[in-house]
Amino acid sequence: MIWSQRWFLWAFLGFFATSPAMAREFRVGLVLDKGGRDDKSFNAAAVKGAQEAELKLPGVKVKIIEGRDDNPEPIFRNLVDKKYDLVIAIGFSQAQTLEKVAKASPSARFVLVDAEIKDVPNVQSIIFEEHEGAFLVGAIAGWTTKTGKVGFIGGMDIPLIRRFLMGYEAGVRYALKKDAVITSHFAGVTGAAWNNPPKGKELALTQYASGVDIIFAAAGATGLGVFDGAESQKKLAIGVDSNQNGIKPGYVLTSMIKKVDVAVFDSIKDSYDGGFKPGPLRLGLKDGGVDFAMDQHNKSLIPDSILAKANQLKSDLIAHKVKAPDFYQRSKP
Repeated sequence: MIWSQRWFLWAFLGFFATSPAMAREFRVGLVLDKGGRDDKSFNAAAVKGAQEAELKLPGVKVKIIEGRDDNPEPIFRNLVDKKYDLVIAIGFSQAQTLEKVAKASPSARFVLVDAEIKDVPNVQSIIFEEHEGAFLVGAIAGWTTKTGKVGFIGGMDIPLIRRFLMGYEAGVRYALKKDAVITSHFAGVTGAAWNNPPKGKELALTQYASGVDIIFAAAGATGLGVFDGAESQKKLAIGVDSNQNGIKPGYVLTSMIKKVDVAVFDSIKDSYDGGFKPGPLRLGLKDGGVDFAMDQHNKSLIPDSILAKANQLKSDLIAHKVKAPDFYQRSKP
């Protein structure tokens, strides 16, 4: 065989060996919480990250499963039995069950987003420093309010959302000092609280009627009802997890972003590349894991003077010149 023929054969075989059609299959199971994949918030961000992984990583296939009840154990066990390469659970409520399944399936690999499982060597836990982002949007609310009264509506009343609330309250008081009036409500005490827009609107209307002019909604799909209430009363709301500024343009002051999409993509890529990293991964302002959103939809709502103060506060929080209180640390020395 002459050299040119050998070169053609090597090129031909190399093309097929590296083409997407011949890429090894890497299967990921993404199990969402009860807010649903179209919550335009937490779950939606996770789906975005998984879909990006499918587009950018040849051979990656993601099965997206929406949690419909309070027991995801059969879902996890089915994915393990089918030998999925990676199982990602979205939401704190799946932590206990995931830990049980992970301990019984040491050869499988798991990622839990928004809660921590300790000392299980086949689980990576991704935790966001929500209190930092909440402090930041709280200060923006404090600098923006015209009534001195702001509100907070959480989804399920759990420590995670109390962490949002504590950071938000501290940020408002940082901006308004002692003059702040902060009203808070929770949509419920079960998983249904994440997907109840009518309840969100009802609570928002109550708060707006009391003189509140800005409400931070940390409530999953329930927050969409808060946005409806803001629009109907010509008031302002603050979004959460994803950039929700465009849902009701002109009525969403900003959004406290949690880069769930980036975390999901990175966890898939790390495992795909053979670099699965068990243990906790904490993402805050310094890492770009949380932030506040600015775009064309809210640019007119935040004047340059407030934006400058917000950016300075962000730098001060990163440098620990200002400290956001953490609900998780409240009882620790």
